[in-house]
Amino acid sequence: MMGILDGLMGNASNVDEKEIMKEYEQLFIEGEEVSAAFKVIRDLFIFTNKRLILVDKQGLTGKKTEYHSILYKSISHFSVETAGHFDMDAELKI
Repeated sequence: MMGILDGLMGNASNVDEKEIMKEYEQLFIEGEEVSAAFKVIRDLFIFTNKRLILVDKQGLTGKKTEYHSILYKSISHFSVETAGHFDMDAELKI
């Protein structure tokens, strides 16, 4: 239940790496492994050993999907904001 509430509030929930490898195997190149994956409502953020993959489900049914592949060497800046006492959200900005 908390996972659903976290998603509705914009908080990411962890997703099993093996599940992601199986479900999205067509996206991965040889030797690529999932390091971590997070889901926010229907969207997915996949961190691999080579790149960041964003899966953006669109529309009411979520059948329309947009995929973004960002090589780590293409990321020129990122910041991390930790959670505070009253604001429980931590954020990663790229």
